[in-house]
Amino acid sequence: MCVEPAGIYIHIPFCIRKCPYCDFYSISDLSLSDAFTAALQKEMQMAEFSFPADTIYFGGGTPSVLDPDQIDRIIRAAYQCFSIADQAEITIEVNPGTVNFEKLQIYRKIGINRLNIGVQSFQDEHLRFLGRIHSGDEAKCAIAWAQKAGFDNIGLDLIYGLPGQSEDIWISDLETALESAPAHLSCYMLTYPKGTPIEKQSKAGLFYPSDDKTVSSLFLKTGEYLSRHGYLHYEISNFARSDALMSRHNRKYWNDVSYPGFGPSAHSFIRPLTPALSPTGEREKFERFWNIRSVKQYIQRIDAGKRPTAGREELTREQQMMEAIYLGLRQKQGIDIVRFD
Repeated sequence: MCVEPAGIYIHIPFCIRKCPYCDFYSISDLSLSDAFTAALQKEMQMAEFSFPADTIYFGGGTPSVLDPDQIDRIIRAAYQCFSIADQAEITIEVNPGTVNFEKLQIYRKIGINRLNIGVQSFQDEHLRFLGRIHSGDEAKCAIAWAQKAGFDNIGLDLIYGLPGQSEDIWISDLETALESAPAHLSCYMLTYPKGTPIEKQSKAGLFYPSDDKTVSSLFLKTGEYLSRHGYLHYEISNFARSDALMSRHNRKYWNDVSYPGFGPSAHSFIRPLTPALSPTGEREKFERFWNIRSVKQYIQRIDAGKRPTAGREELTREQQMMEAIYLGLRQKQGIDIVRFD
């Protein structure tokens, strides 16, 4: 029996300004965007694997800082290099401060059918703390424009556990989000990744993080509130209006489905096309590999005809089982106990 089609991840490593809590790789030098786009197309052509895929996900960084024409070229390259399903889910992450109605209309025309809008909060004070470039009103405008442009599969990202964030303020954010009846909500607890500005500010005593009891209470209230309003709590941070509106791409990460990644710092996970044994009688290997974290080096490596891989590892059976357990515990569906029989 063949395994589920893969999900293609594309890392767009550009941001107008980096958020202080983010530890994903990005730069602000957009002058490299054309050379990057060309290199990304070449990387797909150089891929060491080829198999069916039914999702494409543009993450970052801030994918919506690129021109729609650049996004279009990348999508076309993916279709040329891989067997993409007719009803593929094609998602782009959007910062409300980087889009307008016209850009969203073009996204629809070039085949994007799902938006993930990084709202984070509708409170301007909290948005300033998070270093976001948009306001609460701009977030509302972006959602309205997206719906007017014809998108009916819209996900909103929100963050809770901010310093001084009360339960009432957080519920107010959820209420505002639900006014647009989004298909999907991702509610993330604020974290303080090592080496980020927000971690350094916290250690310097510039603010006091919310305590564990407060954050735990907000987590529980989130699940209760969204469940009452008809959303399925299908993963620890994710809610959908129906089974069909769950993030098809992200579920691949949680269920050990192959996901080739392209772009600087992108990670890939590749498993056998079938669960059968290899010609030598051994089980096919499960591999994870990742690209270099530098746009300039990425472009140089590809222009020289070399893959931009920075490292790789082969997962042992024990590692596969451990990952299946902790990823299964994140999901409502739980752990597939027959998977390793």
